Amino acid sequence: MDVDKVCQQVLDALGGKENVRSNEACMTRLRVSVHDMSLVDLDALGKIDGVMGVVNADTLQIVFGPGTVNKVLESFVRLTGIPKGSVRADASEVAHQNKATQSAKHAGPAQEFLKHVANIFVPLLPGIIAAGLINGITNVVNVSSGGALSGQWWYESIRTMGWALFAYLPIFAGYNAAREFGGSPILGGISGAICVANSAMPLLAMYGDNQVILPMTGAVYNPGSGGLVAALLAGGLFAWLERKIRNVMPSIIDTFVTPLLVLVIGGVTIVAVLQPIGTALTQGVFTVMEFMYEQMGALGGYVLAAGFLPLVSVGLHQALTPIHAMLNDPMGPTDGVNYLLPILMMAGGGQIGAGIALFLKTKNDKLRGYIRDSIPVGILGVGEPMMYAVTLPLGRPFVTACLGAGFGGMVAALLHVGAVSQGVSGLFGLLIVLPGQQLWYVVAMLVACAGGFVLTWLFGVDEQRINSVYGS
Repeated sequence: MDVDKVCQQVLDALGGKENVRSNEACMTRLRVSVHDMSLVDLDALGKIDGVMGVVNADTLQIVFGPGTVNKVLESFVRLTGIPKGSVRADASEVAHQNKATQSAKHAGPAQEFLKHVANIFVPLLPGIIAAGLINGITNVVNVSSGGALSGQWWYESIRTMGWALFAYLPIFAGYNAAREFGGSPILGGISGAICVANSAMPLLAMYGDNQVILPMTGAVYNPGSGGLVAALLAGGLFAWLERKIRNVMPSIIDTFVTPLLVLVIGGVTIVAVLQPIGTALTQGVFTVMEFMYEQMGALGGYVLAAGFLPLVSVGLHQALTPIHAMLNDPMGPTDGVNYLLPILMMAGGGQIGAGIALFLKTKNDKLRGYIRDSIPVGILGVGEPMMYAVTLPLGRPFVTACLGAGFGGMVAALLHVGAVSQGVSGLFGLLIVLPGQQLWYVVAMLVACAGGFVLTWLFGVDEQRINSVYGS
């Protein structure tokens, strides 16, 4: 694929360079926001060589697949002149109105919030993935070698990289949250720093023989308890405070008084209010996960796996990134083992099974061609071609793929398959599965494929619908 040529075609379909507000990428998608949606040719976008699908949400999500999207982003950044993750400085009020109008077509308040969370964490994914892999691999090395490399400077340097991301992740989350909600990113970063456990923090220091006791709780401040959730709330709060204070602050003193007031008011609010709220929400997330995983067992695994593809289809699966990050935190309650992700990864297996059933049963050559092109990359963990080109347009196979994937989720839950990182799926999922569980992961994936195949074969093939979508 000629990346530069493809990017120029994408830019033309988006209405040209001046219509682009921002550009960034997640694992498989180029995410672009524009000034005026009426200038975007969605049909032309979907027909460009290399484009696997287009999700029309608050940001346009153009699916290229893993690896390829990084090359596309580099070229696209050169063409637009907009740095990765940045917004063009001359964005007009019309752009904001168009964005609001476009968002209103897709979302209520809850879905809109989840999209914001996704936007906060997408830029953090490369670091989260790499750090998770470092933690998982070094844990295996330590156990299998009896700590033979412990104390070696180069080995501990690598381990420090894995530790650092999760230790200071609240800072990055606060930084991006403030930027996402219209505040100064550096103030959001400071808000996240208050949520990092560090013995040098004045709130945690010893004064004589005593530590600072908070009047609200009667206990010592515990910044790690609210963690990532508190940092997200703090970044949003700081952005809101900054906007409100700037509205009433005289311009002559705005530069230094506004950020000062944001830090003073926001800092007290974090300690007194947001940390307790963050703690309760964090405990709530883990309680729900524990209930679904431990109490509901196989049924919980089924529900989680079967319900994942609809999230992916509208681009909201990135909103689960903070949950995965908390589960992969080596200092968290699961010791860095993510039991949720392997269950969700079964969604890809359900789609592969559905695709094979359609391929064997349909007589439509065009559909068979799409399936033939989609299955190999689907096996490698890139499910967008199968979903956007095959199952989702047909409707019924999408449902049977979801329901079939649920059976793989049941097996993954029963076998307690865990992952040490995130970011890949399918066959590549073997790279992040907890060492020693690769066989169980394959078994669960084969069950998901079988479930999708059987349900689609029995209930998902409607030749009349196929011919109406793809032509007879």
